[in-house]
Parts: sequence; C-alpha cells; structure tokens
Amino acid sequence: MLARQRQAAILERVRATGGVRVTELAAEFGVSDMTIRRDLDTLHEQGVLAKVHGGATTTGPGSTHEPGFHAKSVRQLPEKAAIAARAAELVRPGAAVALSAGTTTAELARRLVDVPGLTVVTNSLPVAEILHAGDRTDQTVVLTGGVRTPSDALVGPLAVAAIRSLHLDLLFLGVHGISERAGFTTPNLMEAETDRALVAAADRLVVLADHTKWGTVGISSIVELSAADVLVTDDRLDPQARQVLDERVGELVLVAGTGAGTTSRSAPGRTPAPADRGPGRVAAPTREGTAE
Repeated sequence: MLARQRQAAILERVRATGGVRVTELAAEFGVSDMTIRRDLDTLHEQGVLAKVHGGATTTGPGSTHEPGFHAKSVRQLPEKAAIAARAAELVRPGAAVALSAGTTTAELARRLVDVPGLTVVTNSLPVAEILHAGDRTDQTVVLTGGVRTPSDALVGPLAVAAIRSLHLDLLFLGVHGISERAGFTTPNLMEAETDRALVAAADRLVVLADHTKWGTVGISSIVELSAADVLVTDDRLDPQARQVLDERVGELVLVAGTGAGTTSRSAPGRTPAPADRGPGRVAAPTREGTAE
C-alpha cells in the first residue's frame, strides 16, 4: 500500500471512531510504529487530525464546544457499559450518592435502579428520568434546579446552592476531558462550578471516563487528577496515559470493553479501603482534601 493510500485509510478511521492508536494501526497495516507516526505527522501538518500521546484524534472545534447528550450517547457504547457495570459494584444499599451529568453516568443510573434504599442527587435530566422510570418507592431522587446545557445538565447558581447544603457518601463524575496539565475538564464554565460543588459535597470521588477522554481539554478545569479517589476507564487507554494516571489518581481501574475483567492499581502512598465499609459506604480510598 502506498503511503498516500495508507494515510487516507487512517484519516477515514479517525473520522469514523474519533481516535486511533499507533500500535493498532501499525499492526493493521503491517508497518512499523515509526511509519505510522510519520503518517500522523503528515496528516497533522495538513490540519485534518490532531496528534496526541500514542495516536491521533479528530480535530476538535475548540475547548468550548459541547456536544449534545444524544450525540455522545452513541459513542464508545461497549466501553461505557463496562465502566458503568464496574462502578455499580461500588454502591451499597442505603447510600447517598451523586451522579453528575454525562452519558456514562446515565449508563450507571440504569444499573442503580435495583439498589435498595438509595438517595441519588443529580443535575442530569436523563439520569433523573432513568431512576424515576424505575418506580422504586424505597429510592429518593433529588434533581437540582438550574440552567439546562446542551448535554442536558442543570448548572449555575441554583444548582450550586442546592448542592452546597448536602453531604454525600459518593460522587460519580463524568468528564469531557482528561489532561496531565489541566486535570479533569469541561467545555462549560457553569458546569465546572456545579461539578466542583458536587465534589465538595461528597466524601469520595469516582471519575467515569472512557479512553477517548485522554488528551481532550475543555475550557475549564473541574479538579486536578489527584482529587480522584478512583478513576474507572477502559483498557484501550494509552500506555503513557496509564503511567501518568497511575501516579496521580488514588486508584486506576481498567475494564475490558466487553466487561470481561478488570485490573486495578493504586497510586504510590494511597491505599484502597477494605472491600466493605458497611451500609451506605463505598470501597474506595479516602480523599485527603476536597477541591473548592
């Protein structure tokens, strides 16, 4: 295959999936990693894709671009399902938990319908609707007020005021992007403030994000990487990203996209909690400090 043909195939793959990895492309095309990197350099110089650690992604429209909930809900479906299934294992009956807005947290909500005695606080309209449809009399669902965003989140002063009066066992946070420099980010300034209020209200923070979030940077940082007690992601995460996150987050949990298995690592100096802390508690490390 000629270089130009290979580059056209790579570009088609990026546009179809949103991102590619050097190692996967090298194996597929039967060439060296260096050849693929040169191809990506060429395409990057043409402005048709963006190079990231270990691969490339589509060129984004900017750090303030916010895709709608429906547009995001059809992406990385196996990964999101596996992440949500693993996250659901952290929830105990009778807990008070928060779910931020996002398609992965919506997947998690579907798995929490059958957990008895939950109180769920959310600023996500889809999450609230999923739990409401479950029609459980032993669950309480609290939907914050606020201004609706394209991702169906309720944000702003009303949401923040409601959240600040609460004390929660656990927060499951969906994010737009993850960066070594910027931490966990969002493209919406008001959503960042609302998410920070959720973080401050919760004893523990579990971030849910598939591998495509690495290298994406929204305009506003929510919290730094070290604020996460647990990050649940999938095993397609770039190896360099794994190294960074191993060192920064309390516990990095990698799930197979098929949900077949998980691996877990703890950052140096941070020890995971025992498997069960009793009703209403979650097996996760204790955060030493909370972002304001």
